[in-house]
Amino acid sequence: MRSSVIVFPGSNCDRDIAVALEKMQFKNQMVWHKETSLPKTDLIVIPGGFSYGDYLRSGAIAGKSLIIDEVIKFAKNGCLILGICNGFQILTETGLLKGTLLRNKNLKFINKDVNIKVLNNKTQFTSKYRINQVLNINIAHNEGNYFTDSKHLQELKNDNLIAFKYCDNKGNTNLESNPNGALDNIAGIFNSKKNILGMMPHPERMVDKFISNDDGVNLFSSLLN
Repeated sequence: MRSSVIVFPGSNCDRDIAVALEKMQFKNQMVWHKETSLPKTDLIVIPGGFSYGDYLRSGAIAGKSLIIDEVIKFAKNGCLILGICNGFQILTETGLLKGTLLRNKNLKFINKDVNIKVLNNKTQFTSKYRINQVLNINIAHNEGNYFTDSKHLQELKNDNLIAFKYCDNKGNTNLESNPNGALDNIAGIFNSKKNILGMMPHPERMVDKFISNDDGVNLFSSLLN
């Protein structure tokens, strides 16, 4: 399976995701943000980091990059798109995903491992997970507080478009298990066609049980499958 990782000035997780993809046997290419065309690809990854130093607003400048027009075109044609952390923020800036990512509730940068629960395993991103399976995944962000309007929140629930929710180690979703104040504990969402996933946690950091754990492996295995 072919993948393309978009690289922006300030990206700092682009190599991490490339290592994870290559470990999982993806044929990966790195694509600089000034390119105006994408190679033939099955998956586009917009990685985490601080694109353009998070100036103006996280993801705001990256969302206007030259390559983004191609990403939008590929997305509308059904290409799989994965946005992780800053990549999730960029996807909301482009309108490929609805909602926005606000400052964390404590107004501080958070870097720690948290638990998230799988809410939908009937997608190309999550088919290798069990429904309600609890994963331990790292987060590292300052603006991870997902917010959207009440109408869209209801759509997310009705159409099973919430991918992951923050939870405790038993799968309970509550204020105590919500690290950043995200609406309804939302950690990741799909678009209506489910070919786009935006998530704040970093699955690429959880693909080796010797240095972290392998809870992120099945996301990539699902894509390959």
